[in-house]
Amino acid sequence: MVSRKLLRRFLPDLVYGANDGIVTTFAIVAGVAGAKLSVGVVLTLGFASLLADGFSMATSDYLSERTPADDKESRDRIVAARHGLATFIGFVTPGVIPLLAYLLPIEPSHQFPVATGLTLLALFLVGAGRGVASQLTPWKAGAEMLVVGALAASVAYGVGALGSALANGQV
Repeated sequence: MVSRKLLRRFLPDLVYGANDGIVTTFAIVAGVAGAKLSVGVVLTLGFASLLADGFSMATSDYLSERTPADDKESRDRIVAARHGLATFIGFVTPGVIPLLAYLLPIEPSHQFPVATGLTLLALFLVGAGRGVASQLTPWKAGAEMLVVGALAASVAYGVGALGSALANGQV
């Protein structure tokens, strides 16, 4: 069982990773759905983004921890690597949620709505968990993360729809 002290030490990395993993993966799903591209494109771009972005965020966290700021000394490599690993796990684990609707035997016309619902639920639960772990009001923390994620997803869907319309000469 993970201790509360350990959880609190890595909570910012986990929350940051989870929020970004869910939002960026769903942004790919929403953009591809807005462009009306195939399930194969959703999965290929979704997993490529999930793993590449997760690795990028983990290494960025590692480098950030190793970079001294003002009077703060840089952390040693092992501690910095643990923070990077927490970010990677926080990113990839919930980041796969928007892709589940495309991996499960779901009617194609229902895949994007199911992905949307799972994503919104995941955003709320991660936000509420953030609230519980940090003594914020869980439903407010969940709603905050839900709204921020929904806004990002809306932008991605709109860009996908606009890109598709432009590419098909509809605009």
